Amino acid sequence: MKKLKDKQIIENLTSEICQKLETLPGNEAKIEALNYIRSMLHEVSPFKHHPVDFVAWERAENIEENDYNPNHVATPEMKLLITSIEEDGYTMPIVASPEEDTIRIVDGFHRRKSYQKSFKIAKSTHGRLPITYIREQHRERSDRMATTIRHNRARGAHDIDLMSNIVRELTEAGRSTEWIAKHVGMDKDEILRLKQITGLATLFADREFSMRR
Repeated sequence: MKKLKDKQIIENLTSEICQKLETLPGNEAKIEALNYIRSMLHEVSPFKHHPVDFVAWERAENIEENDYNPNHVATPEMKLLITSIEEDGYTMPIVASPEEDTIRIVDGFHRRKSYQKSFKIAKSTHGRLPITYIREQHRERSDRMATTIRHNRARGAHDIDLMSNIVRELTEAGRSTEWIAKHVGMDKDEILRLKQITGLATLFADREFSMRR
């Protein structure tokens, strides 16, 4: 009996919220209200530990790319991505990390680029882009880089030169070979080869490589 009563209360409250949303003046007010409602529902969701549980529609001008993405999309595939979003809509949000003055892309640069290249897409999203935020503990730069690479490698796409630069930056940031191997999904031989590409002797200060090879 109590379950039926609780269900009725929730249905009534939901109906009231939907009616209130309909009375808001313009899409901007509705979008902001919906973002807030979704964020509050996310806080009590049993799936709150999964970022995709909360997707916010953020203003496109507030979203910026990162400077290390090792994933490149060829022109035919880029055109297909634009067509896919035009025809099917956004079925996957852009993965991002909030910063003080901007929203930094972790994965989804080309989904944002599609928005920039297609008037049809931009018009359909009212100047917004779907964003899901990575877990708070992964928002340091080196963690974001690792997250980006995991997304790219899971799809089987990355640029070797940019990957070697990322390995260099992670090494210079004090991340060990073990950390890189664990969080980026590389074996130690692959990390060594990428270090060799950079040609920097400082990258071989890692005792594990210098002593064993």
